[in-house]
Amino acid sequence: QSVLRVVFHDRRLRCSEQQQLEGWRWSRPGDRILDIDIPLSVGILEPQIHPTLLNAVEFLWDPCRRTSVFVQVHCISTEFTLRKNGGEKGVPFRLQIDTFGAGGRGDPPEHLHSASCLVKVFKVPG
Repeated sequence: QSVLRVVFHDRRLRCSEQQQLEGWRWSRPGDRILDIDIPLSVGILEPQIHPTLLNAVEFLWDPCRRTSVFVQVHCISTEFTLRKNGGEKGVPFRLQIDTFGAGGRGDPPEHLHSASCLVKVFKVPG
């Protein structure tokens, strides 16, 4: 099982991540920050998109088969800057994936691997 999340890379914003996400939820009701693009993804099973976790998705996959997951990030980096009048540098996001193996009876799942990459999301002008 893997959990894929969009989180803030900046340590200052990580401390206030929940408040930032709640502010985003309030300004964009019904929208999500992260989704799985199911038609483009290969080899993933049981994708789960929790309605309360706007920045996370989960899925199962078989490590013996070719697997790829395509995601859509629905917010831009400047939505979390202080000034929203354009020209801001924007905050970097981190796309992080944590993979867990099946735990035994009553045991928590075993953490197998984590990976992340830095991303900035911008809209093309016009």
